[in-house]
Amino acid sequence: MTRRFLILLAILATLYAAPVPGQSPSVKLVPKKWTLPHTPDGHPDLQGFWTNATLTPLERGVLAAITGERIVIPPVSSLTVSDAEAREIEKRIQDGGSFDRRDGPADADVSRAYNNLFVDRGTELARVDGSKRSSLIINPADGKIPQLTPEARRKAAAARLTARFDSVQDRPIGERCIVGFGSAGGPPMLPVGYNSNYQIVQSPGYVMILVEMVHDVRVIRMDGTHAAASVRLWLGDSIGRWEGETLVVDTTNFTDKTRFRGSSENLHVTERFTRTDNGTILYKAVIEDSTSYTSPWTIEYPFVSTPNPLYEYACHEGNYAMVDILAGARKTDAETPQTK
Repeated sequence: MTRRFLILLAILATLYAAPVPGQSPSVKLVPKKWTLPHTPDGHPDLQGFWTNATLTPLERGVLAAITGERIVIPPVSSLTVSDAEAREIEKRIQDGGSFDRRDGPADADVSRAYNNLFVDRGTELARVDGSKRSSLIINPADGKIPQLTPEARRKAAAARLTARFDSVQDRPIGERCIVGFGSAGGPPMLPVGYNSNYQIVQSPGYVMILVEMVHDVRVIRMDGTHAAASVRLWLGDSIGRWEGETLVVDTTNFTDKTRFRGSSENLHVTERFTRTDNGTILYKAVIEDSTSYTSPWTIEYPFVSTPNPLYEYACHEGNYAMVDILAGARKTDAETPQTK
């Protein structure tokens, strides 16, 4: 059978299969059904590189830029928005989040610090169940963090009044490169201005999540018990279990220095990781702390597969900012008249 004859047969087969104009095709292609992959020990395979970068703000209505500026986005009352509404919100965030501006006084210019080259929030709002989301918070229904308790408000006010620059240990743990900025490592794990990338590795007894932002590593012990209450960890003590095809991670034993959104050492986070297709893990977390919040609250959004590896952040090795912060404080001390 000659090559020319084979080509002719292929052409005839294509013409025969093509639908007659005005008629419905007799054969429809059925998309291949996705099958959830499993590890050798039989559990859902969550391994790989993932990103949770998204333009969807944590709270509905306002996005805080990494410079401290606040970008007001079009008001919406519902958790889900149409694609047209989403495009308007996305444009407002992208236009209002430019750090390349040089308007305003010198201190405003310096406070922006980053230009757009260093910022990577993604390009669109998070999409869950086919609809785009206006906030990462899904409960309460208004998309807002519940009010702090009176005790938590007093602690927050006291912390602002006693901000110190006497030594490295007086500065926030993010500044000191101890944990990632903005709760990138969590828990809960939140998207931040850049480096919102993760690698998940599984073994029968552990799940490891490597966070690109700074250098956080979460080691989740499977089917274990929490450490004694006297043991306090920067990222808490995480115990995992499988509920059907969902990885559930229960985290307690936080330090009193983490202070996630005003939380205390009594913070309790329950996370759920569910792989919904080849390129998506649906992430859901319930945040509880009766010492700090008047009610629990819940966040939900996707982690999307990314082909890129993680890169070393090397925060400690190049933390020149800390040197400059303390040097600036000493200069201010020298220029301030001393009172007895």
